[in-house]
Amino acid sequence: MAVSTQPPSTTRTRSIAYWTATLLIAAELGVGGIWDVARIPYVRDLVVHLGYPTYFLVLLGVWKILGAIVLLVPGRALLKEWAYAGAFFVYTGAIASHLTTRYAVGEVAVLTMMTALTVLSWALRPSGRRPGPAVR
Repeated sequence: MAVSTQPPSTTRTRSIAYWTATLLIAAELGVGGIWDVARIPYVRDLVVHLGYPTYFLVLLGVWKILGAIVLLVPGRALLKEWAYAGAFFVYTGAIASHLTTRYAVGEVAVLTMMTALTVLSWALRPSGRRPGPAVR
């Protein structure tokens, strides 16, 4: 375990920022994933307007739920990397979908914020939640 060279107040602030961003991302992925799997009318209609088939919601929803779980459980640093990448692809893909179809463009601001929170959580994650050096 590495010893922090940062002052305790900086470490505490960093930890609070990390957990706030991570909890928001995990909550959105979890709730959004459940809504996707349930194919609630609002989400189903949105996805259809964006040009995706409704079965895509089940695939996306299951991955979102798994990603939310992985971000919250201890360990599994490599899986966390995949979860962060998946969240980033979900949010940026949704931004591209909304902009190219010009449908529900108001969602872009929220999706941009979720993308930023994903990057923030990834950048602030503690050393125990980062993958170790590559084994060769």
